[in-house]
Amino acid sequence: MTIAYRTLLASAAVPAVVLMLNTTACAQDVRTFDVAAGPLDSALIAYSRQSGQQVLYTSAQVAGRTSPGVRGRFGSVAALDQILTGTGLVPSQSRPGVFVLRSVETALLDEAVVDEIVVTGTLLRGPAATPSPVTVVGRDLIDRDGRADVAEAIAALPQNYAGSGTPVGLLALSDPIRTNGALATSVNLRGLGPDATLVLVNGRRMGGTGTKGDFADLSAIPTAAVDRVDVLLDGASAIYGSDAVGGVVNIILRRSLEGSETRLRASASRGGAESLTFAHTAGWVWDSGTGLLSYEYQDQNGLAASDRDYAATGDLRPFGGSDRRLNYAAPGNIVGFNPATGTFTSLFAIRPGADGVANTASEFAAGETNLSNRQAGINLLPNQRSDRLYAFVRQDLTDRIELTADARYSDRRFDYPAAPAITIAQVTNRNPTFFSPSGATSHQIAYSFAEELGNTTAAGFSESLGVSLGVNVRLPGDWRLETYGAFAREESQTEQTDVVHSLFLAEALGTTADSPDTAFSAARDGYLNLFGAGAANSASVLDFISSGYARNGVQGETASLNALAQGTIFELPGGPVRLAFGAQYRTEGLKTSGEQFLQTVAPRTLAGVDYERSLRAAFVEARVPLFGSANARPGLQLLELSLAARIEDYEDFGDTTNPKLGVVWSPTQGLRVRSSWGTSFRAPALTELNEGRNVSAVDVVEGTVSRLALLELGGNPDLRPETAESFTIGFDLEPTITSGLRASFTLFETRFEDQIARPGTELFASALIDPALGPFVRRITPGSADDLAAVNALLNDPTYRFPGVFPPSAFAAIIDGRWVNTSDTLVRGLDGSISYGFNIGDHAFTLEGSASYLIDYDQALTPAADTRSLLNTVNAPVDLRGTIAGIWTRGDWLARFALNHVADYEDAVGRTIDAWNTFDTNLHWTPSQGWAEGLRLSLNLLNVFDEDPPFYDAPSGIGFDPGQANALGRTVSFQLTKRW
Repeated sequence: MTIAYRTLLASAAVPAVVLMLNTTACAQDVRTFDVAAGPLDSALIAYSRQSGQQVLYTSAQVAGRTSPGVRGRFGSVAALDQILTGTGLVPSQSRPGVFVLRSVETALLDEAVVDEIVVTGTLLRGPAATPSPVTVVGRDLIDRDGRADVAEAIAALPQNYAGSGTPVGLLALSDPIRTNGALATSVNLRGLGPDATLVLVNGRRMGGTGTKGDFADLSAIPTAAVDRVDVLLDGASAIYGSDAVGGVVNIILRRSLEGSETRLRASASRGGAESLTFAHTAGWVWDSGTGLLSYEYQDQNGLAASDRDYAATGDLRPFGGSDRRLNYAAPGNIVGFNPATGTFTSLFAIRPGADGVANTASEFAAGETNLSNRQAGINLLPNQRSDRLYAFVRQDLTDRIELTADARYSDRRFDYPAAPAITIAQVTNRNPTFFSPSGATSHQIAYSFAEELGNTTAAGFSESLGVSLGVNVRLPGDWRLETYGAFAREESQTEQTDVVHSLFLAEALGTTADSPDTAFSAARDGYLNLFGAGAANSASVLDFISSGYARNGVQGETASLNALAQGTIFELPGGPVRLAFGAQYRTEGLKTSGEQFLQTVAPRTLAGVDYERSLRAAFVEARVPLFGSANARPGLQLLELSLAARIEDYEDFGDTTNPKLGVVWSPTQGLRVRSSWGTSFRAPALTELNEGRNVSAVDVVEGTVSRLALLELGGNPDLRPETAESFTIGFDLEPTITSGLRASFTLFETRFEDQIARPGTELFASALIDPALGPFVRRITPGSADDLAAVNALLNDPTYRFPGVFPPSAFAAIIDGRWVNTSDTLVRGLDGSISYGFNIGDHAFTLEGSASYLIDYDQALTPAADTRSLLNTVNAPVDLRGTIAGIWTRGDWLARFALNHVADYEDAVGRTIDAWNTFDTNLHWTPSQGWAEGLRLSLNLLNVFDEDPPFYDAPSGIGFDPGQANALGRTVSFQLTKRW
């Protein structure tokens, strides 16, 4: 929502300082000033007292800055200019008696009229504090800490868990959700899931991305257009509706600028991941409105797994782990099914001689195994190119009616090498290249096409669109009516090519006769030879079998009509009682499409889906000040209650009502105690309710043995909404007796029930070793007719992706991966931040730290399962994440030194994964005068000492956990920003 005046928040933990003193004095009154030189914060406080003017600024803007002060008779504007000399800040008068400070280098507050703000966590306007904890990341903080974009800044928050919904999680095969085909970057507050954190842009919902269309893509946001990011660390369905369980991320884009700004950033990491970003933003101001246009281009190279030794080979024994290589190799192995282990084991390793093919008995090693890296040649990060555009306009139609409109668009293109093709193929003596060391007429051969075909190729695009049109009306008194319509869409297309076509594979092997429907003839063009060392086949044979591909498209949409009225209903001794109420009508849609050319003579169009639903919502919020400035007394400087409720009625599963209560109490100046309680929910995603059946073959691990399993997926129309109950209590401290000290601490608890999940899918790697997954696993007993019938039923399902590739006897288990209301999660912990600023001569220093400490992260996987602690385990948050930093400023220079910590934890079998400690440093030069005024140069080094991520003996053979660390190593970036 918007309020009549705006206070921007840029500190990550401390609310903006607002000096609200008498504003009736004329800004041009000449009076005597006596403001001593020293910390800028203190100088501005003294100025406000002496001038009677109101000054708005953020604590981050003034932290570490000093003022020369002012003495003598001056007008209010001239005195303020004198105080700000050399600080890199300039004042802007938004209305008589009110000044807003803006930073020259970041234009955090612009020269245009500053008249409104989107406030996160409440429907009500006004300067009152919210009872829920809000962390605010301003654009100056993103730049100061050397973050490339919003996604990086959010990932650095200690409350965020990056274990799912990220590109590296998908490519490193560690993402348990596995729905992020378009390589989006999500936010996952408290580790409750990307779909349990609501992401807004200017208070509007984004379209859903991923194959379920149920989470937002932060990479679609143009960083150059970002004003700030508010992170509400509390459930908020009473305010925003569905998905606001772990919290809300509200990305506030810039709404005004007079002039233009250009940004150029270049970065590189060890071995790759080079990135180049260019952005230009222009703004205009006229008597009755403002306009802004911003464009951003980003080009990022990928990072190959081969550039990191712990991800290069699949053999993790040199690091203290296991050999994760498989028997799909080139040269391959003659394999047989072992009923005792439920796996295909090597009977003979094929060892070709000098001619490159095995055709004598001496070229087969009985009981030995050739091994290869299943993930050979893959990338840990994709190649990506993005174009992003944002536009905003505000126009006063009359003195009471205002029109606003905004639009944003992002087009992201990506590609990466995916895992090479593998097979267990039946080869018979009908193939002239066939040879049996045992005299058999056929063999099953485990083979990798990595040498001959290289990697399969994955590519695609993701487009993001958001538009809104609003009309705001000032009603009698302080009442205001806000109406807007909004539309958002996320569309992605992905394609995987160079995939082995199973029907053509059988034809090229001679297992099936030449098909009249293909131009290939094995007798004429050559038979596929799987007895070679990876170079025995002709290009014509390889081109024929590798002509398979798969294409998939997803489009998620949301549209809404919204109305909100708010104002004062009556006065209490403590202040005005304010009320907001409104309604919303929203539609949600998801469309999918696809085409496969994997096992049929002609490409097959997949049956797409087109899901839609609508919902109606009504909501109300009241703020009741029992004590305020007018009736304050010792121990009760402020006491304010807030009450909110929202009811939503979905056409597919019914209605849900969620209340929220809050209290803010200030017993003395400089101390604020706050608490909140409420319920939240997440509506079942359209795919979770309606998804069709799908069957796939997957590798699962039991101990050090890899087994083959069938994974069954599908929707569930009987799903119920996920529900949550949240409670927070904390305090914000800014003591008047200790200048420069600020602290904020919050104790939180969230009970998340009836979570919708696919335990069999998300944790399939542990399906055979985790007893809690037992209800979702059917083990196959060799020789059992019932088990064989169950396997054949799935193999014959038309959605099965690999018909004919694996025989029924190859499968050790069937895993039920369908959607169910299954788990309950309890998260309890403590967030904290503290900063202290001081001066030594003309040097200003700030010490700051922020951390999140989890006390409990408990989960019952099913209603019948025991509750167990997942804290400090793989695929879950660790107990402690945090950063401590020191900042030095002197004149136009600023330097930052930071230590980041992620606690140690354990893998699935109890082995310790070490803590990860990295060191960052940043250096900024912001000349405040002369030829370079308006310029900012930044040099950033993240992970200065090039610390590798802690080793994790991952089943994938990629030896780190992207949920707690990254593989970039030392990253160097240079950024130039220029205001024109």
